[in-house]
Amino acid sequence: MTGADGSAALTAGLDADVRVRRPAFEVRARLAARPGEVVAVLGPNGAGKSTVLRALAGLVPLTGGHVRVDGATWADGATGVLVPPEGRSLGMVFQDYLLFPHLTALENVAFGLRARGVGRREARSRALAWLERMGLADEAGARPGRLSGGQAQRVALARALVTDPCLLLLDEPLAALDAGTRLSVRTQLGRHLREFGGVTVLVTHDPLDAMVLADRLVVLEGGQVVQEGSPLDVARAPRTDYVAQLVGLNLLRGKALGGSGNDVVLTDGGVLKVASAVFAASEVLLAFSPAAVALHRHHPDGSPRNTWEATVSGLERHGDVVRVRLEGEPPVLADVTTAAVAELRLVPGQRVWVSLKATEITAYPG
Repeated sequence: MTGADGSAALTAGLDADVRVRRPAFEVRARLAARPGEVVAVLGPNGAGKSTVLRALAGLVPLTGGHVRVDGATWADGATGVLVPPEGRSLGMVFQDYLLFPHLTALENVAFGLRARGVGRREARSRALAWLERMGLADEAGARPGRLSGGQAQRVALARALVTDPCLLLLDEPLAALDAGTRLSVRTQLGRHLREFGGVTVLVTHDPLDAMVLADRLVVLEGGQVVQEGSPLDVARAPRTDYVAQLVGLNLLRGKALGGSGNDVVLTDGGVLKVASAVFAASEVLLAFSPAAVALHRHHPDGSPRNTWEATVSGLERHGDVVRVRLEGEPPVLADVTTAAVAELRLVPGQRVWVSLKATEITAYPG
């Protein structure tokens, strides 16, 4: 089966071509996933992530494209088909959970079943079974105000899954949790998603949530998909500055000169040698870790094939290291220890020598 644009259409799972015109730009995102897969949609604020999620839920009409789940058309921008949210087999977990404050945890979970015509006794029985799966049977009679953030998140997830939806939508499901709770809830959420037989679409700005929970990443910038692939593929080879920052890598653009030297002339100035072969006159992206960048007070001796002078423009704590921003040809980020900051006397305006081994650089087509 093929779609109107000639692409293969999934008869099981999610097949979506989301197109929505917004005042500043048009959101356009292709999403395809088979049952059991988790797709994470990432992007900076205003990239169109929430618009995509709301379009899948039927809360925003399409201006083009389509949304199909298990072969059924939920929305079609060309024909005007728009199945309302209550007519779609979906569950949704919002960032602030939106639990009904006047209902108990059990009643919150049973609500979706009751809205679909399930009898009160059966709805409560199925809701209690889900609370038990979430480890919340003892909180069945508690109202949301008495629940912790992690407990409220699990109640919201149970409410979304109790109806056995074909599509599960998660809108920043861990954003409201404190750091301590987030780790344990992320682990629990991952287990439940692995057991879920439908498609999950997760919208998040947190790269760790995406890397841990998702099978595939879709990155949006300015309403357009700029990169997609497995978490490992995206982390190894970022294609935009936003993605590079997301996965914690330096990203430089240039043009390969070819020949035995493997030189790349950089767009931001300077030339770097890489260890892998690159084709002459081709556009190249270079990625490397800030930890691979070494700083020196004087011109370094030894094996590094890439050395240049740069000026320290900023320093900030980054986990257990100090991230140093360097202006030069090329400009890069370096991660050093606090002891190295003191030894090198690193302050804004300080001139230093930078070295980078060719073997630390990953080169791939731009």
